[in-house]
Amino acid sequence: MNANRRLALLIDGDNAQAALLDQMLTEMSKYGIVTIRRVYGDWSKPHLASWKEVVHAYALQTEHQFNNIPGKNATDFALVIDAMDILHSGEVDGFCILSSDSDYTPLAMRIREQNLFVMGIGKSNTPPAFVTACHIFVYTENLGAQPKVEKAKKTPVPDVKTPVKAATNKAATKSVTTSPPLEIFFRKAFAETPQNDGWVGLAAIGSTLRRLDPTFDYGTYGYTNLSSLVRAHPKIFKMREVQTNDGTQSISIRLNATNQTPK
Repeated sequence: MNANRRLALLIDGDNAQAALLDQMLTEMSKYGIVTIRRVYGDWSKPHLASWKEVVHAYALQTEHQFNNIPGKNATDFALVIDAMDILHSGEVDGFCILSSDSDYTPLAMRIREQNLFVMGIGKSNTPPAFVTACHIFVYTENLGAQPKVEKAKKTPVPDVKTPVKAATNKAATKSVTTSPPLEIFFRKAFAETPQNDGWVGLAAIGSTLRRLDPTFDYGTYGYTNLSSLVRAHPKIFKMREVQTNDGTQSISIRLNATNQTPK
């Protein structure tokens, strides 16, 4: 991640959720500093009322575009034209496009061709073409997800008088185990990340996961960060935390052998 890159935030007001703007800006801050903030739409239409309530609070520049031709989205055209102007100005290092519209796929691809960072934020039904055209894509459903609360494990006491209850405990224990797709995904990422005696840095594996799947988000699994996700699955990962000379903490992880329970 490069938290110092300059980002242009371009919002399709017709196709983005104003209520999640605070969470979206927080997510963007992980990848850079938002220096340009613009939201596009036909501001004479009532459906943009939710955006009118937040433009001043978040210093958004409103870009008005009448939808003069029925069936054609003038907002898309205006956003793309501005994006190309910003792209060639050299004033930013990347873009964040807030929309679930696949019409922005060519724009995302063009930005990547110029070796600039491109991030997308949209709903989970966003067409795959737009998702994969971005370096990072965050689903809005994950922004509102509640993190899992890690609780101390309790050993269930068998109850021979109530076999139904015992079966319920067994099912509950099974439900917290890791699903195979997560393990397969991480093993693929490990194979493509430089290792040191089988250990890889947490940040490095995170970058590889994002490269393999722009939509990868630990929030999908209910965790607030990658280290929490790894720590919650000891059957798959081992974690090593080292205090560096400058006082910071370095975290590395490695994979356990397949179907092996760590000691």
